[in-house]
Amino acid sequence: MTVEILQPGAGAIGGDHYLASSPATVVWGRLPCAVDAPVLTIAAGETVTVDTVSHEGILEDQGKDPVAYFTGHGVPTASVLSDAVAIAADLARDPLADGPHVVTGPIFVTGAQPGDLLKITVESLVPRVPYGVISNRHGKGALVGELPRGEHNVSVFTPVVERDGSLFGALPLTVEGERVVEFPLAPFLGTMGVAVADTARPHSVPPGSHGGNIDINLLVEGAVLYLPVQVPGALAYVGDPHFAQGDGEVALTALEASLRATLRFDVVPRADALAAFGEVAGPLVRTTEYLVPTGLDPDLGEAMRRCVRAALSLLQARYGMAEHLAYAYLSAATDFDISQVVDIVCGVHARIREADFPATRHPAAAAEGSRA
Repeated sequence: MTVEILQPGAGAIGGDHYLASSPATVVWGRLPCAVDAPVLTIAAGETVTVDTVSHEGILEDQGKDPVAYFTGHGVPTASVLSDAVAIAADLARDPLADGPHVVTGPIFVTGAQPGDLLKITVESLVPRVPYGVISNRHGKGALVGELPRGEHNVSVFTPVVERDGSLFGALPLTVEGERVVEFPLAPFLGTMGVAVADTARPHSVPPGSHGGNIDINLLVEGAVLYLPVQVPGALAYVGDPHFAQGDGEVALTALEASLRATLRFDVVPRADALAAFGEVAGPLVRTTEYLVPTGLDPDLGEAMRRCVRAALSLLQARYGMAEHLAYAYLSAATDFDISQVVDIVCGVHARIREADFPATRHPAAAAEGSRA
């Protein structure tokens, strides 16, 4: 397996629609809000292939010149993405007021109304380049004041290598680079969200009920994200592509690099959403194995408590499970993982095994069938 350089529009595009990342279709450092005009309108059930762009390599502390930055690490000029070059050249952000992320959208999904759930299915995620960057910046990360050492931020260029048909990130063990440690890639989009019901664009870093920068590494191919719709059409967006991330993302970023994502957008009407999951107040993930409620708060302990409450509510609504029994089950059988601790608002997500529960759900949820 090799990584083909996927310049905008080049190579296989599997979606019903194609959305490039350009100065006209992205927001840099902010998230779409209710007054933003959509860059694409689709019908519910349709798929969109989005060429996402990583912020790593285009930021001010990296020179805001991706050609110079990446060729300085041995990347051929032709292997630097032209959309990253255009965004860095044509757009500006305030590093003190705005986030770093390049966010593509918004996408208007016909029929989505406040109270519904937007269901985003990750159909495919393809690396656009065979390299990425992992950064630690002052005032950021889990060890603020300890790392990075010295006065400068640290960005670690990380090539992608192929071994036995699989792709790995390769980091040197020492600055001399004589030996390397390799770790498997598991691509996902760190940012997936819907517009907030406000006239001001939110900062791109803290996640919330709108989704945004949730950084949940379970959102690989085949996973589904449900988000409560806040404005007509949902006005969905994606960004912050990752090649890999450990839970916690402790240094600030993980292996960040551009992805070609094909996503399907469906609308779950409010009545069906309530029957399937109860009241969903924030991001809810579903994988082939797990239901994954989330908790978000600036305080990690409160994020954990919110995740536990969300998990209890889900089990009660979906399976009719008594609260004290659901609490016991979560303690005995459910892992609560730290999504990230570096995005101002911390994230915790629970992994509830669906196989543990009867195939026939609570009568109200069973009526919903498989639509959600």
